[in-house]
Amino acid sequence: MAVSEQFELPADSFDKDCPTRPVMAEVTGRWGALIIAALVPGPMRFSALHRHVGGISQKMLSQHLKSMVRYGLVERLVEPTVPPQVSYRLTPLGRSLARQLCALLSWFSDNTPALQAAQQRYDEDRPKVA
Repeated sequence: MAVSEQFELPADSFDKDCPTRPVMAEVTGRWGALIIAALVPGPMRFSALHRHVGGISQKMLSQHLKSMVRYGLVERLVEPTVPPQVSYRLTPLGRSLARQLCALLSWFSDNTPALQAAQQRYDEDRPKVA
């Protein structure tokens, strides 16, 4: 790797006791990035968010939203109606993270054909097990 292509990473990120590890796991896991990206346009009610993030169960969505509220990435808004209406939106901290996560999601979208071609080449080159 050329010197100009090297990346500087905080050394403590690799420490097993790094306090950001649980947050990293939350936002880079199966659902975290998608939930945050779904909230970029603005607040969403739980049901709309559930429909938007295809494949996530209500239980998983609820668990992830609670964690994200705890970490200060998402704000839970309760409207004083009967019954109460709850929506979620990104906090300023969540918006700053969303910029990075959306760039990552765009990278995956832009490189899908290359990733699929690599998988196909790999699968074709592997010996078949009977």
